[in-house]
Amino acid sequence: MKLNELRDNDGAARKQKRVARGPGSGKGKTAGRGIKGQKSRSGVALGGYEGGQMPLYRRLPKRGFTKPNKLHYAVVNLGLIEKFIAEGKLNAKETITEDALVASGLVRRKLDGVRILAKGEITSKVTLEVTGASAAAVEAVAKAGGSLKVAAAAAE
Repeated sequence: MKLNELRDNDGAARKQKRVARGPGSGKGKTAGRGIKGQKSRSGVALGGYEGGQMPLYRRLPKRGFTKPNKLHYAVVNLGLIEKFIAEGKLNAKETITEDALVASGLVRRKLDGVRILAKGEITSKVTLEVTGASAAAVEAVAKAGGSLKVAAAAAE
């Protein structure tokens, strides 16, 4: 195969529909918008308009509140940490920090910190240093003979 023989598979690329480009195009003059009326004009947005009836988004009451400075944690389960130790991606003899979890590929990015949850079982004796952890996770690590140190989280 040569460079000049490369082409898309049949049906992979569709030709762009060119409207309002003369009668020969099949979409000339009114460009498929019909004759007269609101929808034939430019700059019209009919989304949410209900013919004068009070729109749904105004009939329903406002609910709740979104905290602007809410913290987002990368969540890690104990079972996954155990699995990564078994696969040799994490070293149980060293202190496992948030950076070590990122380097091993267990966490993609730290976000506002890493939070450990107690899903799964941990049997290795590990020392963890993270931003947050559930009470059950702290207990499970202590039961396995390890320690879980929680650093003070950023301003909540």
